[in-house]
Amino acid sequence: MRLAQRLGGLLDSAMDGIISVDEQQRVILYNRAAEKIFGWNAAAVLGQPLERLMPRRYRGEHSDHVRTFGRTGVTSRRMGDRTNIVYGLRANGEEFPMEASISQLETAQGKVYTVIMRDVTERVRAERELATFAAESAGVREQEKSRIARELHDELAQSLTALKMDTIFLQGNIATNPAGAQAKLDDMLRMLDTAVASTRRIAADLRPLVLDDLGLVPAIEWAVQNFTQRSGIKCVLDLDEDLELEEPYATAAFRIVQESLQNAAKHSKATKVRVRVSTEPEAILLRIEDNGVGFAPDAPRKAHSLGIAGLRERAYLLRGKVAIHSAPGQGTTVEARIPVEKKEAA
Repeated sequence: MRLAQRLGGLLDSAMDGIISVDEQQRVILYNRAAEKIFGWNAAAVLGQPLERLMPRRYRGEHSDHVRTFGRTGVTSRRMGDRTNIVYGLRANGEEFPMEASISQLETAQGKVYTVIMRDVTERVRAERELATFAAESAGVREQEKSRIARELHDELAQSLTALKMDTIFLQGNIATNPAGAQAKLDDMLRMLDTAVASTRRIAADLRPLVLDDLGLVPAIEWAVQNFTQRSGIKCVLDLDEDLELEEPYATAAFRIVQESLQNAAKHSKATKVRVRVSTEPEAILLRIEDNGVGFAPDAPRKAHSLGIAGLRERAYLLRGKVAIHSAPGQGTTVEARIPVEKKEAA
């Protein structure tokens, strides 16, 4: 086998796209990986200007960069900005990000420039999704802090202020107006009962003791009962009474159910919700379905978007996934799958 044939076979077996151009920047080598990346076959590209494979807005700039690189005498270098990302153009007109490096070689026929590239579309998409996820997660945490601060101020701080004022009244009237003082004490006891109930509710929202004391099943049953009492929406629960999960999976499952129910109470206008919790050998499956007004998941973000982000955050932290199925007038279904790693017996 001739050396050129061996070299051609080697280039065609490469995982990365490889393109060589002459000094006029016309394509003289174009391997199979490049065909897959760009969608053009070799016959359509060989002999054509390299700019055919890049977005129009980069063409003049790229040609200048290649000529400048040729004058440097440097053998090879990375292409692109600090993140080494440049953009190519597929045959169907789609732009895509890629990592690329360029090298130059003097030959008897003149200088040859070779670009080795890798399509990083999925990596860039994942990085953007991660950045969006981080921003949404920060928003969820700030929203939760604001809610707790508001409840502490509106319920506990105001009650304590009123109790202080009543105590001052008692201090000045208990001897001269015993009947009035007794009535004020009765009011203070009722206010204290309300404050204690508010404290317990806020604490339960932060971390329900039933989850720690009795386990996941009673905690979900409590969440469903609490949801129905607060919202008046009928809720059907379907789960295995023998279900047991270790931490952190139990808390994640409970919170996904709880926050899905809270979203339904706030936004769905539903008359019925169904909660189903089931297991696979190595995963837990959660499904919360309502018959409410629904929404368009791809529409601009609205008030419920932070609630959805919170669900995704909890699943993401445990390598799980949450899918939201909804449409205007067709209700909403939240489906979560969380892989569960079982601890080996000692």
